[in-house]
Amino acid sequence: MVHFATDTESIDPVENKRRMLNGELHYAFTPDLGADRARCKAATLEYATHAISGVASRRKMLELWKNVTQDDTPLPPSAATPEEDDALLADYAWVDGPIKMDYGYNVKIGQGAFINSYSTWIDTCPITVGARTLVGPNCSFYSGGHPLDPFLRNGFRGPEFGKPIVIGEDCWIGGGTTIVPGVTIGRGATIGAGSVVTKDIPDFVVAVGNPARVIKKIDVVEPKEVVTAEHES
Repeated sequence: MVHFATDTESIDPVENKRRMLNGELHYAFTPDLGADRARCKAATLEYATHAISGVASRRKMLELWKNVTQDDTPLPPSAATPEEDDALLADYAWVDGPIKMDYGYNVKIGQGAFINSYSTWIDTCPITVGARTLVGPNCSFYSGGHPLDPFLRNGFRGPEFGKPIVIGEDCWIGGGTTIVPGVTIGRGATIGAGSVVTKDIPDFVVAVGNPARVIKKIDVVEPKEVVTAEHES
């Protein structure tokens, strides 16, 4: 049973965070989760400052992004020249700033994906974006929510919940799209600009509207292996 949080300092932070990551009712305005959000806010501000300036190297931007998401996987060693280093890092995700993110550590973006500017990530639960997916500007990903009962919701003193968001590989999410908790978007799907996605979307379809509905299937031509002149010789 979840009770109203009159004294957030008395809440067990380990159990509360476990509940958050599992999508269960939990309290967001506790000292530890507040500190997590403050850390992420500072990291996203630093990232945005460098992104807007346009002068930071690709490696520097990836290092800053890893700081936002608290990803400690090392980048490959630097190449001999800046051009070679850019080529070495070309397949990593591109994220344009500014961005708004709550925690950062619950966001995973696949290789070759591109996230345009002014995205919002309420990453109460994991938000996963597949490889080579394109996300337009001003898109919002809400993996957190609140109880409908206003007395249980109790402003910022009451509990919240969450559900993961999963976006498959090779998707195209049009600008201004909103995706709510618990949604899975299948591989290769296209979501029309301005849509609100409230239910799962299958593979290789176009969905648009509020709420988003499938309007057509996508005819897919599987990519063929490219034979280079080197292989032919």
